[in-house]
Amino acid sequence: MRIGVFDSGIGGLTVLKELINKYPNNHYIYYGDTLHLPYGVKTKDELRGYTDKIIHFFIEQKVELIIIACGTVSSNLYDEIKDKYGIFIIDVLNPTAAYIKKNNLTNIGVLATPMTIKSKAFSKKIDMPVKAISCPLFVPLIENGNVHSKECEEAVKTYLNNLGQCDNIILGCTHYPVLKEIILKHTEANLIDMGKCVCDYIDIKSEEGKEVSLYFSLLSKTLVKNVSMIMEDDYEIILKEL
Repeated sequence: MRIGVFDSGIGGLTVLKELINKYPNNHYIYYGDTLHLPYGVKTKDELRGYTDKIIHFFIEQKVELIIIACGTVSSNLYDEIKDKYGIFIIDVLNPTAAYIKKNNLTNIGVLATPMTIKSKAFSKKIDMPVKAISCPLFVPLIENGNVHSKECEEAVKTYLNNLGQCDNIILGCTHYPVLKEIILKHTEANLIDMGKCVCDYIDIKSEEGKEVSLYFSLLSKTLVKNVSMIMEDDYEIILKEL
């Protein structure tokens, strides 16, 4: 099966990694729009334009399924675009909401981008109040290779302090699982990884053979290094500006 997965940068690779682990024998085509990151501070019109170009690229690649591995696009555009292109599209919010309801989780906090927090999408999907904190520093810190910096550690502590006590915390941006070890140093909450929720939500028929193609709209040495820290399988990196 040919599966398209996209995000603003490397964050969606955390979803792709989970997909490959559970459903290995498929052709995965990933698009990271590094030229326009972070998506979390873009307007809805900007997000709409970027997403439209990426989906048309996937259609040209003859994918059969598209996974929006981006919390910001999922929370702001999914309901608008899910039936627009005549192709099966899955977001990361609905699978996460399904996981929370299935497991009867309560006292939920959300760490996410400014646009995702503004949309109030998680409280709407889960149908219960959530504590939500905007984390604008996380994506730039991750994309710039500063995960293990003092600045990153301080940002984690600040956002968790602002969030307060929660039993469960949704990592509401697919970049954030990269920070999981650091976050767990400062909280005992159960961390909800949207990539894992997506894998539990869908059922993909694996075929013979595996191929992983990673397209990015802007390449750098830091990007290549970041990709290698997340991905465990063989892959090809390709520059493709849309």
